[in-house]
Amino acid sequence: MSRVIIVGTQWGDEGKGKIVDLLTENADVVVRFQGGNNAGHTLVVNGEKTVLHLIPSGILRPEVECVIGNGVVLDPEVFLKEVEGLKARGLLKQKSQLVVSDQAHLIMPYHRRLDVLREERKGRNKIGTTGRGIGPAYEDKMARKGIRMCDLESPKVFREKLEALLERRNERLMKMFQTRPFDVDEIYHSYLDMYTDIKPYVANTSILIHKRIREGKNILFEGAQGTSLDVDHGTYPFVTSSNTVAGGALTGAGIGPTFIDEVIGVTKAYTTRVGMGPFPTELNDQTGKQLQTKGHEVGSTTGRTRRCGWLDLVVLRHAVRVNGLTGLVITKLDVLSGFKTIKIATHYTLDGKVIDELPCNLEQLDRCQPVYDECPGWSEELTPLKNMNQMPDGVKNFVKKIEEALQIPVILLSLGPERGQEIILKNPF
Repeated sequence: MSRVIIVGTQWGDEGKGKIVDLLTENADVVVRFQGGNNAGHTLVVNGEKTVLHLIPSGILRPEVECVIGNGVVLDPEVFLKEVEGLKARGLLKQKSQLVVSDQAHLIMPYHRRLDVLREERKGRNKIGTTGRGIGPAYEDKMARKGIRMCDLESPKVFREKLEALLERRNERLMKMFQTRPFDVDEIYHSYLDMYTDIKPYVANTSILIHKRIREGKNILFEGAQGTSLDVDHGTYPFVTSSNTVAGGALTGAGIGPTFIDEVIGVTKAYTTRVGMGPFPTELNDQTGKQLQTKGHEVGSTTGRTRRCGWLDLVVLRHAVRVNGLTGLVITKLDVLSGFKTIKIATHYTLDGKVIDELPCNLEQLDRCQPVYDECPGWSEELTPLKNMNQMPDGVKNFVKKIEEALQIPVILLSLGPERGQEIILKNPF
């Protein structure tokens, strides 16, 4: 029996979806604990691509129970479309395979519109939000103005809350953005209609997870985005609106820290970032374009091209500390094949001083220059390889440098997008 948390260690897009799908071979339950449909996990099984935005990656395995925890902000329309898409492919045959927290906060139409209008108004100072309403939904949650899934159980309660919220929200939208108001009846009826379809999936997921723990089940907690996008520990304000670190799994699922056995971080063999914000190892040259092209670096949710750069151990060192990582997964190692020289940022220089931790002051971080360790590359294609002994010396050296710098073991190497294109060095279950 094991309870394992999987988190991203960079700015998201590390390939967590594939790793969760892979490890669910040994899991009984997969729990999504934060974020919303601003994140996307791409899975490739037998050549068929699946992109999930809300539903946990374990859904491709019919024997795995998938849970959307209370820490997630859920857009009912997106959720139902994702469910319909899975069912159309012969998946999710049993509704009992998927459970949604009755305490999850809902993304409302005014959240989405406010998200877009705010970003447009910022102009050159925009953060790079997806416009899905995630931030405004979390704002309402923290301001104790949110609408939760359980509120839809009582149409009377939902109506009262919605009317009170829309009165203030409409006034603000019309005054600040000169936009049309929302109609109470329209939202009220559409959300109650959607709740009719969602209700069979709804339960108190904290109680459910505790029950599965007592039953001795293997449980995997799946994070979205990455450590450097955490609202507390990321490159604020260019972050998401939730806690993406391992601690977020506890509050977002409703369990305590004593139930966790392993915390696994996922990193690409290089670094990428979508949207605005600091990126010390970014490569605005032919090498960056090569990583972008070979790695197919396009966001699964946004469709935006990802910025690319060399692996950054300063960012990873930060992730090891704030997550309490016990192991590391390296993805897209195959993308580095063909580079004669590979660089790893071991430290930064800030105004002539060498530092090995991320400054929280963005003005300082913008002035940081990476200090690189150059490693010999390799020319061999890695995807067909099945064990570490077959790996080129360049790969072995690359992995060893990462392990020595971070003082945690690398437990898995991903060599392609498909199941079976990986080498497992240690199974956390």
